[in-house]
Amino acid sequence: MSTFTWIVVPYACLAVFVLGHVWRWRKDQFGWTTHTSQLLESRILRWGSPLFHLGAFGVIAGHAMGLLVPASLTSALGIPESLYHATAVWGGTITGVMLVVGLVLLIARRFVKGRVRRTTTTMDRVLYVALAAMVILGMTATVGTNLLGDGYDYRETIAVWFRSVFWFSPQSHLMIEAPLVYQLHAIGGFLFLALWPFTRLVHVWSAPLAYLWRPYVVYRARRGAPPVPVLPPAVVRDRAVAERRSHA
Repeated sequence: MSTFTWIVVPYACLAVFVLGHVWRWRKDQFGWTTHTSQLLESRILRWGSPLFHLGAFGVIAGHAMGLLVPASLTSALGIPESLYHATAVWGGTITGVMLVVGLVLLIARRFVKGRVRRTTTTMDRVLYVALAAMVILGMTATVGTNLLGDGYDYRETIAVWFRSVFWFSPQSHLMIEAPLVYQLHAIGGFLFLALWPFTRLVHVWSAPLAYLWRPYVVYRARRGAPPVPVLPPAVVRDRAVAERRSHA
């Protein structure tokens, strides 16, 4: 069971993550979008979207620092463990609260506003449930265990196991004694990666980076401009025929 949970499942989820994106790009390029509903409702979205995205960026950065940066490196850089722990806990709590508030607003918007609810797909509902589960588990581990509880040094077990998966030498024994909330959060993270290619989250890989260096688009107001004349259909048709004859 340990081998299946901490070795087979992670690699299966990573395979689905990679192959699922390839399949999605080849079969559903027109669906590779955020499916934005801003035109249907913008007041709640104006608050929920920035809070959710800023919180998500902070949480992802915190996970990257905690899972990918070994404790030996921070010690070699002269960063005390107490400072690292305080930064990780309080930074994770603040960004986690932002993420929770933003997610609650986005979910409420989806199911309270009728126009937005009618555009919500089944996969959107699955995505929101998965996000809510991941956020609840993550906040329980950060606030419940590390901030209010006795704490748990995940850098010596979970982080080492996580890196070993990508080095193709998984050390599954490190996860056996980890607290249950950390185990659920870890395996839930890989399952979430397997779900990713089939949701609107694929738009993350289509960030419009070209906007950083492309020329500005200048918009001019039409105030004071003469009204555009509306021609009868017969006149428009005759002009089009005359233009085609002139080109011929």
